[in-house]
Amino acid sequence: MTKLSDTQLVILSATAQREDRNVLPLPGSLRGGAAAKVVGALLSRGLIAETTTDSQTKADAALNRIWRNDEDGRAILLHITDAGLAAIGVEPEGGDSAPTGADEAPSAAAPQDAPAEADPAPKARTPRAGTKQAKLIEKLRSDGGATIDEIVVATGWQPHTVRGAFAGALKKKLGLEVTSDKVEGRGRVYRLEA
Repeated sequence: MTKLSDTQLVILSATAQREDRNVLPLPGSLRGGAAAKVVGALLSRGLIAETTTDSQTKADAALNRIWRNDEDGRAILLHITDAGLAAIGVEPEGGDSAPTGADEAPSAAAPQDAPAEADPAPKARTPRAGTKQAKLIEKLRSDGGATIDEIVVATGWQPHTVRGAFAGALKKKLGLEVTSDKVEGRGRVYRLEA
């Protein structure tokens, strides 16, 4: 029998009980990097699989029914596989584990098996215009990027506050990736990935 973590077991068990066999929504306490790590482990072990649909519905953290969108904008869903069902001791219904309607994006309505008072997923945060955080992002998105000293002058922050904003506000809260390079004559220059 496949060894599963408690979180993986909860996800697969909840999925097996859903009529559409969609892995999403994940438990409310599982978000961000932790969700990506658990889903990645299940995908790599073949217990769940991605299903590309013809729908152009955007992935929305608030609805939490579509995993992501491919490069063409089509919705990608996550479905439990026969191996995933077998791992939790559920007999597959035969053939393909994805339901016959898997080529359609799920509706925006909450699933019937969702608890009434489910924790709402965090909304994507965007900085307000004119704030120091907006200035920080503007400097990092400029053509040449910015050094810590240049950001200190623009925001009035201390250097350690700037570095903390890279890891906290930008990476963890906004999901932005800050990269850096050493540039001769300027020192370490930081940029936001486009």
